[in-house]
Amino acid sequence: MFGFFENEQTKKIKSHLANLAALAKADGHIDAREMNFILAVGKKNGISASDVQALVSGSKTAPTHLPTNDSDRFDQIFDLINMMLADGIVDETEMDFCIMMAEKLGFRKAIVGVLVRKISQGVKDGLSQDRIKEESLSFLNYNEIPHH
Repeated sequence: MFGFFENEQTKKIKSHLANLAALAKADGHIDAREMNFILAVGKKNGISASDVQALVSGSKTAPTHLPTNDSDRFDQIFDLINMMLADGIVDETEMDFCIMMAEKLGFRKAIVGVLVRKISQGVKDGLSQDRIKEESLSFLNYNEIPHH
């Protein structure tokens, strides 16, 4: 079981993993590549495979802590999109799920579809996460400010 005294970073990572698991389950099952992706994200962030598997099996009910700034929101949606692309097949259910998650993360409904497609295209084109993030954040900032 997880310790009582988790720091904020650990809570954020576990919440993030639960969101990834929910995406993986969006098409009805978690395939091996999606599971490996979730395990890799966990390992990269110091969460053991058994803890990750516990999160995945409980992800339907796991409380999620939503990020409070665009940079953290971007990181979450970037990993969701990366996972969506992990099995090599992007179905509309997964794309819709990413869009729904982007909305839940606090991105404006009017721009989430464009944002998700922009990020997924950047990933497919092999751009670095930093470059995609920079372009996405400037896209977001441009679309947050009313233009006349």
